Amino acid sequence: MKTRLLLLSSFFFLMFFKINAQTVGGGLLIGLPQGEFKENVDRVGYGLNLHGTIWSPSKARPFSVGLNIGYMIYGENTERRPFSLTNPDVTVEVSRTNSLANFHLLFLITPFQGTVRPYLEGLFGGAYIFTSTDIKSENSNESIASSTNFDDLTFSYGGGAGLLIQVGKDMGDVSRLFIDIKGRYILGTEAEYLTEDGVEVRLGSVKYYPVKSKTDLIQISIGVTAFFN
Repeated sequence: MKTRLLLLSSFFFLMFFKINAQTVGGGLLIGLPQGEFKENVDRVGYGLNLHGTIWSPSKARPFSVGLNIGYMIYGENTERRPFSLTNPDVTVEVSRTNSLANFHLLFLITPFQGTVRPYLEGLFGGAYIFTSTDIKSENSNESIASSTNFDDLTFSYGGGAGLLIQVGKDMGDVSRLFIDIKGRYILGTEAEYLTEDGVEVRLGSVKYYPVKSKTDLIQISIGVTAFFN
């Protein structure tokens, strides 16, 4: 059910970007767990961030609204194991990934015009935090099987600030192209999730040891944003 919800939400976000958005951007994302989340996940996450707004901010209307979607890996582990107890001489690559995907309504304020534009953001939505395992062939690196081991949904909200630096103008349908640098603080409500040490595989059986905490994050992103005509 939760996986279907994630796929459906992603579909509507992509359709929004394709049909309605007047600004579209994206970039690389670094996630720094905070508070209770950091006590359980003491490492830097990484991923991607996409956003779009339904009109381009201007001098007459320096604010806009839109959508934001992000994906971050906060833990991972890869090892080689026997394919089965009856075929121990055949090994496969088993990769376990801890991930967090967030979906937010985006409120953007860009009070200044010109080639350098500082801005403020507000976000409200939720996050899907999950752990999945993927088995790949050792030689071909093709996926043999995959499964979601543990997942949860949580509400999240926050704010941030950024800087747009113009690097292009009047490029066909793109009126302006900017380098986009931003930082956000995202407050996440309590969720149950697995850490890198939260799975025990022994003698053909598996045990999960989830933890529960708030899921606060500092997000730092660098990428590009395009304003369309």
